[in-house]
Amino acid sequence: MKLSPILLFVYNRPQHTREAVESLLRNPQAKMSELFVYSDGAKDESACEAVEEVRRYVRNINGFQHVTIVERETNRGLARNIIDGVTETISRYGRVIVMEDDLVVSPHFLEFMNEALELFENEPRVGHVHACEITGDPLLPETFLVRWTGSWGWGTWQRAWNLFNPDGKALLDELERRKLTRTFDFEGTYGYTRMLRRQTEGKNDSWAIRWNASLFLKGMLSYNAGKSLVKNEGFDGSGTHCGKGDGGGGRLYAGRLKVERPHTMEEAPDARAAFVRYYARTNSFMAKALRRIRRTLKGDFGA
Repeated sequence: MKLSPILLFVYNRPQHTREAVESLLRNPQAKMSELFVYSDGAKDESACEAVEEVRRYVRNINGFQHVTIVERETNRGLARNIIDGVTETISRYGRVIVMEDDLVVSPHFLEFMNEALELFENEPRVGHVHACEITGDPLLPETFLVRWTGSWGWGTWQRAWNLFNPDGKALLDELERRKLTRTFDFEGTYGYTRMLRRQTEGKNDSWAIRWNASLFLKGMLSYNAGKSLVKNEGFDGSGTHCGKGDGGGGRLYAGRLKVERPHTMEEAPDARAAFVRYYARTNSFMAKALRRIRRTLKGDFGA
């Protein structure tokens, strides 16, 4: 089995970057894997010192088969940096594993990702692999197919990445024309359509919502871990796109996940139902109000 290159996107968080790299190095496959580090340039003068500290660290990374560092001369922003980095690397290698600097992974993360990318390489219905399980639903199987793409520890192939449409307006128009917005939003329990609309209005610059919509509109599926091999540590107020709160992905699963082909190449109804239950529970008015109260009691008065 060939090992996929690992892409790590970093900016100005040296401690997060160090923890992400150290967690990857605890994977036995790391020493046989190529690592590509895409370091975005500083957005302004205030970010220069932290960006340079991150770069000093990544220049001295050891433990992988080979490390390539791409230091952007200017600030591209997360979306453009990821889109450009994935496009550059996947055209050479055919498939990639993608990490951001605030993710910590289990020692079985690379095993799961590489086995899944190998198994479904030529399966046209599967366009994405995701190792972070966000719902925490104990009824989920070890792995499942779902019509959704997560961005916390994921991988794909060039055949699928070729379907990525960066034009959010075109994606939104097609979702509305085909009357798919409610399905896209998990039966109206989460505002993915709103997120896409805000991207078209310049209120966010999410590459992930456009990737999600691109594959959704093509009827593509994601092969997901039913127990989380990834934890997002970026909910500490340090990042641009994550506020303060509980970390994403729950507790890391310590065991191995068996990667195998499902009986049918269709979305698992039980998995979709788990997502609907999760979003209905966490995205309701009452859930949001309780989170705001807890944050206020902790002294976090941010928006």
